[in-house]
Amino acid sequence: LEQMISSTEGVLVYFSSPDCNVCQVLKPKLMGLMEQYYPEIKKVYIDLSIQPKISGQFSVFTVPTVLVFLDGKEFTRKSRNLSPMELIKEIERPWNMMHS
Repeated sequence: LEQMISSTEGVLVYFSSPDCNVCQVLKPKLMGLMEQYYPEIKKVYIDLSIQPKISGQFSVFTVPTVLVFLDGKEFTRKSRNLSPMELIKEIERPWNMMHS
């Protein structure tokens, strides 16, 4: 994951667990919007019930948590109650600046 982040222009990492109902509802909405607005951004799903150690590496202590990396650096971090459309709008300016 760290190698992907450092070598990819944009990466969205979605941390979740199977017992999180909010996560299950939010994931398809967010991933659909990301694919619609930013198909170039790599999308990664991390199931913390399978990979619990990774939560410590990225300081993720609640689910759902979404991290967006642009040019290898953490751009934004959203947890729990997040609006997919607000995240889309937040990414817009820096993403467009990177591609102008």
